[in-house]
Amino acid sequence: MAAAQGQFSEHSGHSEAGGGGAADSGREESAPSAPPAFRRAVDGLTSVRMRPEIELDTAPAPKRLAPYAYALEAAVVAEDEDLADGRLVLLHDPSGHEAWQGAFRLVTLVRAELEPEMAADPLLPEVCWTWLTGALEARGLPYDEASGTVTRAGSFYFGGLADRRPATQIEIRASWTPREGRGGVPDTAAHLAAWCDLLCQVAGLPPAVPAQPDGPGAAGVVSLPQRRGPRRP
Repeated sequence: MAAAQGQFSEHSGHSEAGGGGAADSGREESAPSAPPAFRRAVDGLTSVRMRPEIELDTAPAPKRLAPYAYALEAAVVAEDEDLADGRLVLLHDPSGHEAWQGAFRLVTLVRAELEPEMAADPLLPEVCWTWLTGALEARGLPYDEASGTVTRAGSFYFGGLADRRPATQIEIRASWTPREGRGGVPDTAAHLAAWCDLLCQVAGLPPAVPAQPDGPGAAGVVSLPQRRGPRRP
């Protein structure tokens, strides 16, 4: 898939209490108006080649989380079946953010439907969290202040839908601060690649490059049985 070319969201970040400011309008700005560090970080996101199962596109960027933002959304599709989907947002505050401990922040939402045997695993939330941290560590990516939630939700059908089998969805919401490299810019291309690894893991696809037993990220990552994806009734 060709590299996605998308939209920036920029606002002053100083008009939250007032009305009619740039923060309220959420106006989109072209790349030249954004800080050079942010432009370079976005360039990294648009230069990654995806696995053939991943469909990647741009998405509207949030307007109130940071002065500058850029968003991508992706789906894992195999044999015309959606196995998982997610959203990745790059935030940037040139003056730094105390809670982030840095000037950049990556925020994600990843979700998928699980098969019953996986959904019943009591360790599922902990395992899903290790998929996120393990994906970053497997690529040797330094990061700070990781936080998030793993939510497991079940659906049961009755009445006219009683012939459907129960379904369970898993949802990972997380954020982390990528360490900045040369010129104060994090390696966003590598972080996007790690995020795609997470998407594929949640979708049940085998890794594109199997991890070595003693390689980076091999320790601390727990696997559940591989699957092709949710079976439909």
